[in-house]
Parts: sequence; structure tokens; C-alpha cells
Amino acid sequence: MKQYKIVIDTKGSDRGAGMMIKGASLALQKYPELAVLLVGDTDVMLAECEKNGMPMDRVELLEAPETITNYDSPAEALFVKRDSSLVKALEALSERDDLVGLINAGSTGALIAGSMRYLSGKDRVRPALAAVLPAANGGFTCLVDTGATIDCPASTLVHFARLGRDFMKNLYRIENPRIGLLSNGAEPTKGNKLVKETHALLRDAEDINFVGNIEGNKALSGECDVLVCDGFAGNQVLKVTEGAATRIITDIVKYSKKTGDESLMKLVGYLMGIYDFNSLGGGVILGTVKPVIKAHGAANEQSIVSTAGIILNLAENKELFDKSAFDIKE
Repeated sequence: MKQYKIVIDTKGSDRGAGMMIKGASLALQKYPELAVLLVGDTDVMLAECEKNGMPMDRVELLEAPETITNYDSPAEALFVKRDSSLVKALEALSERDDLVGLINAGSTGALIAGSMRYLSGKDRVRPALAAVLPAANGGFTCLVDTGATIDCPASTLVHFARLGRDFMKNLYRIENPRIGLLSNGAEPTKGNKLVKETHALLRDAEDINFVGNIEGNKALSGECDVLVCDGFAGNQVLKVTEGAATRIITDIVKYSKKTGDESLMKLVGYLMGIYDFNSLGGGVILGTVKPVIKAHGAANEQSIVSTAGIILNLAENKELFDKSAFDIKE
């Protein structure tokens, strides 16, 4: 059996190193082909590995005494905190052929900046942060970008469309992914200047299966496989969707308790299975030569297991990350 080793940065998570290592332990149990390189404080990692009964023949430890926090300047921290777990993890991933991907639950800005520095292809490009969300048709929609690039030209959004297309091809075996453009109206004339310019470029791109503008209320309808937008708009879609789902589920629980109708809890379980971010893994950084996934800061152990499964899938179908030359020109 071929073995795949994933780097797991044990620092930065809201729930601490213990959660990250327990998640790694569960992932090792679920995936016999998996091995892990844990990065962080060695004493802490050893204690947690022993606590969780980790198979140490599939575990490697890398000491990293420093931590990059959300209060650090992302770009500056990469140079100042050279002994941080994130820098050590990115360096290892970039230098070692036996490592196939990285999981981090810390600073998103530092992870994106570091991924661009250490894992860009020969043509350095802006990375995209993609989120895979459940669609109404039972499939999934890749939302890209969700916060890596707030301001960008239309050519960058077209590049993001191609990254999202290739990602969905490899992860979900969609032969010709449908590309939609987030706008405030379905008509080609709707949208701001950026959306209108991007619409024209996507429409004329022969290698892109463009299905037109998609309004916010149709973002998860399943009408497209990839929904393209700038990072500001995408981050709002992501957070509003998560917040709305949480609110609805919470209201159902309250109503169930108020009326004594316990049958409604079956509906809650069903909805949690669809909209719980821990079951979906995390945000995937596209535009790197190896998979990098940003888990939610408040992610639990199951999220780490799901994220490891995504990286294994991508490692086994690594055509997307073999494309080290990106054709974006800004």
C-alpha cells in the first residue's frame, strides 16, 4: 500500500494542539495509507500522541517553538518568526517530496502569504481560497475566492475560474464543471464594473463552461459547480451562509424544546449533517504546487479527519497540483 504523509500544524487552533493531534489520531485510524508529520512543541506532541495511542511508526515530529497568531502581521511574521510552526511546516512541505499536503487551523493571512512564498509555481500568482459548499441538488459548489484576494482585476477572476474548474474535476470527477459568476442579477448587464468585465472574459473563454451570472440566493442552488467572485464578496457569502444555517438550526432546537416535539431533533441531525463545517473540511488554497487546507479556527477533530481525506483524494489525483505554470497575466 502506498503511503501518503501529511503535514499537520498543531498550533494556532482555537481548541489547542490536543484537538489537532486527536484529529490526526482519528485520521490515522480511518486511513491506513496515511502518515503524518506533526509540527509544534515536541513535549506537548509526545504527550498527546501517547494519550491518543498514536501508531508512532506512522508519526514524525518536528519541533517549532514559536506560534504565528491572528494578531501578527502575516507577511512580517513569516520573516520574524522563522521558528514558528507554520513556517517550519511550509518549509518542510516545499522541500520534501514525501510530503503531500498541509493542514493548518491558525492565521489565514499568514497561511496564504506563506503558501505563495513557499509553494507557488514558477509563475508566482495570487492564490485563491476556495470553499466547497453543499448544493441543493445533492452535489457541491466550489466558491472561489473566499478571502485571499479582496481587490483584483477581471483577469484574476478568470484565473480563479480555471483553478476552481480543475479542482472540481480532480476532487469530484466532474468532466466539464459549470462556471458561474456571482452578481446582483442574472442578466449580463447586471453587476459592478469588475463583474461586467469578468462576464465578458468568461463568456469568450473557449476552455471555460460559463453558465452566466448567479445571484446570491442561487449560490447553493446547484446551478453551477464553481462560483467565482472576489474575496470580499466570497467571504460574505461564506459567512452569511454559515450564520444563516446556524440560526435556522438553533431556532428549530428552541422550537422543539418549547413545544416538546422531539421528532424535530431528527431534522436538526439531518441539517447538521449537511451544513456542519466540520464535516466539510476547510478552505483549500488553490494556486499552489501541493494542497494546503485552512481548517476553521474552531474546527473539531472530525474536521481534521475530513480535511485529511480531501488531501488524500487530491494526492491520489494530483494533476491539478502538477500544473506549476499558471497562465495568468495581470
